[in-house]
Amino acid sequence: MEWQGYFSIALTFATLATLIFTRISPHIVMTGAMALLSASGVLTASEALSGFSNPGLVTVAAMFMVATGIHATGGIDLLVNHLLGQPKTTRGAQLRLCAPVILLSGFLNNTPVVATLIPAISAWGRKLSIPPSKLMIPLSYAAILGGTLTLIGTSTNLIVNSQYQQLTGQPGFPLFAIGMIGLPACLVGLTYMLWFFPRWLPDRGDEGLFGDVREFTLEVAVAHDGPLVGQTVEQAGLRQLVKIYLVEIIRKDSVITAVSSEEHLHGGDRLVFAGNTEAISDLLRIRGIVPASETERPALSQAREERRLVEAALSPHSGCVGQTIRDSRFRDRYGAVILAVARHGERVSGNQGTIRLHAGDTLLLEARPAFVTRQRYNKDFLIINDLEQEQPRHHRAYLAWAILLAVVIAATTEITTMLNAALLGAGAMLATGCCSLNQAHKSLDMNVLVTIGSSFALGVALAKTGVAGNIADLIITMSVGEAWLALVLAYFTVSLLTELINNNAAAILMLPIVLEISAKAGLPAEPFVFAVMMAASASFATPIGYQTNLMVFGPGGYRFSDFIKVGAPMNVLIGIVSISVILFIWPLT
Repeated sequence: MEWQGYFSIALTFATLATLIFTRISPHIVMTGAMALLSASGVLTASEALSGFSNPGLVTVAAMFMVATGIHATGGIDLLVNHLLGQPKTTRGAQLRLCAPVILLSGFLNNTPVVATLIPAISAWGRKLSIPPSKLMIPLSYAAILGGTLTLIGTSTNLIVNSQYQQLTGQPGFPLFAIGMIGLPACLVGLTYMLWFFPRWLPDRGDEGLFGDVREFTLEVAVAHDGPLVGQTVEQAGLRQLVKIYLVEIIRKDSVITAVSSEEHLHGGDRLVFAGNTEAISDLLRIRGIVPASETERPALSQAREERRLVEAALSPHSGCVGQTIRDSRFRDRYGAVILAVARHGERVSGNQGTIRLHAGDTLLLEARPAFVTRQRYNKDFLIINDLEQEQPRHHRAYLAWAILLAVVIAATTEITTMLNAALLGAGAMLATGCCSLNQAHKSLDMNVLVTIGSSFALGVALAKTGVAGNIADLIITMSVGEAWLALVLAYFTVSLLTELINNNAAAILMLPIVLEISAKAGLPAEPFVFAVMMAASASFATPIGYQTNLMVFGPGGYRFSDFIKVGAPMNVLIGIVSISVILFIWPLT
């Protein structure tokens, strides 16, 4: 092996270490690796950039827009509202929830499915007196399982199928090919959830993380004849408070949110602060500050046109991760203020400004109405649960479903390619007004698309330099001539990488290796390719292993250990089922 091979190995390990041990976004890490491979001459420019012209990547982008059309018309609500019903038990509720979610996720990207359903399932659970902690993990796991039913169920399946075509020159797999393995996995996984989850999942109350605003906000007033009248917030010394900070000012019939330091105070202003509520005594020591009237309702419990209360889960890609609230300049960056932070199912108390934000933190935000429009597709947040969402275009919901059905039929019957079917479906969603140009543009998750496109460079380098062949030889040696053991080792490796790094990147890195394994062992490639697809999707053991797990982490009030308790056995179970079904279809003798 020449220096190019050793360089590719070193770069691969450096990339994996960076993804695992740092907070640098995957798309930046993968783009850097691609640039180094091109600059060093290991890959030509066309080879390094080949991922961005890959049909699978374009298909993923088109399916994002198709999913947005379903989402924007309320098509998901249309289906779910007819199927949820009024079950009498927790097990019955989990069955009513999981069945339609598995079906939906087979044909739509699971991220918008879960994002749409979180507030709906929370409200449904309250009606049934079932806490969200009993429903949110089943929602995420059902979405993951549903993605294994078809090639368009997840972006990973599409990318692996497209990379397989590129590396082997074969025509690729039919739309429902992976369903041979995914359907048994779904049935077994659903049975496991219904049998154990009603008892194993925690029972945490349905009040929610932020049920009583008075627990984390406090209100005072500006004395009418006091010295603060006419002063700015900065001059009054209200911006440099240590334990609390000013959220909004209520002035007669209006509300001033995300208050500027230059805002002038008026007599009678009600000031709403967030943070350590024990600091009320310190606040009242300020001359000109008086207690708020006890006869008025808490400010945040009153509906105001100028204010939006939003729950958002912080993405690992956010620039605020690892910073304190004060240092992140959250107010300036997003035009919103953090009222409270919840982590591991519990609110974080203490000095609000010094709380260091972590990926997966659930934030209760107060913002202006335009915040939701600006940030709904911002990848700093995995979900925004707005209590006053704009109304979907329900009159086009059936049309959106008809377009999706046409896409599925066209791809299944091979009237056209999967790429063309997806592109035509995206165009139809735009032409019929199921989604707007702005919604389509925002639906394109550029971080995911750049990560996928850049990841191909490492996969091409491993194949081109002979590293994939050497790793394949090592795995074949470790399997002591047993083909089934080579399959198990390949599945385990992809599953482990998926828990540690991006699932798309894990699949793209491993596919050239498993193709080498099958070629050198004289085995069919299909079982190894499907093992990669299943292992890259079956990520249940941690909240950071799969995006939908992180999305339900806060709304469900979970702790990290909750995922390990129910998810680790699920990982093992789905792995056993997947490998058993693969070996039944392809004996690998």
